Amino acid sequence: MTASPDARGGAAVLAASTLIDTVAARTSAPGGGVVLAVVSGLAAALGGMSARFAEGEPSQLAERTDQMQSRALELAERDLVAYDRYMAARRQSRPPDEVALALDELVGVPLEIASLAAEVATMALRLVDDGNPRLRGDAATAVLLAASATRAAAVLVCENLRGAVSRTPLDQARDAVGVAGRAEQALLAEYPELSPPEPA
Repeated sequence: MTASPDARGGAAVLAASTLIDTVAARTSAPGGGVVLAVVSGLAAALGGMSARFAEGEPSQLAERTDQMQSRALELAERDLVAYDRYMAARRQSRPPDEVALALDELVGVPLEIASLAAEVATMALRLVDDGNPRLRGDAATAVLLAASATRAAAVLVCENLRGAVSRTPLDQARDAVGVAGRAEQALLAEYPELSPPEPA
């Protein structure tokens, strides 16, 4: 038997409540990386919903959004693992090369989240423009959530790289922020009523 929409919605709220309480607890994980992966997955899910209500070519984006959702959940799990490995390496005073390897993984996860979220933002913008007009607000929400997640994930990359020798990931993070920013700006240009008033 398929659960009713009300039942599914209630289960989703309960799951969200559990995640929120877990993040708020006095523990260092799950933290920003997990939250951003989940936000990226939710943005992709909104895109998927919008695509399934679309007609023609935009409807074909649903398969890709499903893949993005799965990838986002994988990254949420990887973030937890990467954090545990890095902290263990430091606590146990492991050799510098092992600590560096753990740090690379810790940096790599938010970098992948940023890249994924930027792609979600771009795809959701396409659904704003060409999808079902009735779900335009949902697709727009996906753009804005994904763009914010991109920027925040890029900030995590910067924070995790503090004191590190290699700065190569910063270029990739910057590129992702640029892609997401262009999608966000294109979206907001369609809502001139939200622009700040001209100074008197």
